[in-house]
Amino acid sequence: MAPTLALVGATGAVGTVMIDIINNRESVPWGEIRLIASPRSAGKKITVRGEERTVVALAPEAFDGVDIAMFDVPDEVSAEWAPVAVARGAVAVDNSGAFRMDDEVPLVVPEVNPGKVADRPKGIIANPNCTTLSMMAALGALHREFQLTELVIASYQAASGAGQEGIDQLYGELDAVAGKGLGARAGDVRAAVEAAGLSLADSPFAGTPLALNVVPSAGSYKGDGWFSEELKVRNESRKILGIPDLKVSATCVRVPVVTTHSLAVHATFAREVTVESAHKVFEAQQSIVLIDEPERGRFPTPADVVGGDPTYVGRVRQALDFPNTLDFFVCGDNLRKGAALNTYEVAENLATEF
Repeated sequence: MAPTLALVGATGAVGTVMIDIINNRESVPWGEIRLIASPRSAGKKITVRGEERTVVALAPEAFDGVDIAMFDVPDEVSAEWAPVAVARGAVAVDNSGAFRMDDEVPLVVPEVNPGKVADRPKGIIANPNCTTLSMMAALGALHREFQLTELVIASYQAASGAGQEGIDQLYGELDAVAGKGLGARAGDVRAAVEAAGLSLADSPFAGTPLALNVVPSAGSYKGDGWFSEELKVRNESRKILGIPDLKVSATCVRVPVVTTHSLAVHATFAREVTVESAHKVFEAQQSIVLIDEPERGRFPTPADVVGGDPTYVGRVRQALDFPNTLDFFVCGDNLRKGAALNTYEVAENLATEF
């Protein structure tokens, strides 16, 4: 009998992308697909695989008969409800940060460590942060060939990484400054945004405009100069790749892009690596698209790759003055591969157990 799949957070930003992924699959392994959301969203009608389905309210009985439950909800909701789903007989695949660093919860990227799916003492599998995921297919492939030892990252993260609130804030700010001929002075942008009635104090971008700007913070401040997104990159990369002593340093920056994260990656390996050998590794991966013709102005950008499932890689070059080191640029849709797609691919892998 085909397994039953539940999507918790079906009406949210990532949940909506998840439904789009399910609708566009050639085939799916599910018998029933159940949509679950907060009580205020219960009763909504959503078409999935050509069938109109009614969203049900999040409650213990919503998981009765569910084999796999995908969670696309805030950390505190997952922390409370993923164990409830497990107690009702489901395997939980969680896209939040609630369980990522739990030693009894595997952190899985199917292209990198698919075998970890079966090692789930708590019945929960975690999905990495969207920033980490944007580079992980590329790094995992290189690590298998050349043994990664050090990693320095600069991220250029989209507003949607801060949720619907981030998207709404950026769109509002862009509307406020459009056509005003503003210069680079922060006061001009700030004044225009505030004159439009938008609160910067309550925005997810550190009280600073994101429109016509970049903001060198992402997530919450954790002390000693570090923000949570930067520490996630370090800790999650170590866990996914299975390199507990991997040297990692990250600087995470918000940029005025709605969807798709980009990363500049500086990766050092134990074995000799060349641009040519790296190209061969990337070209062999089904989930990676290599666009690397800088002399013709061809390399990945968010505007070109948004809405796509693969990881896009370009600007691959030998790092000057650093042996066995590559610099390259990665783009990935943070709502698809960075969240919904990876979660769904983990669930698909699980489906073979039922």
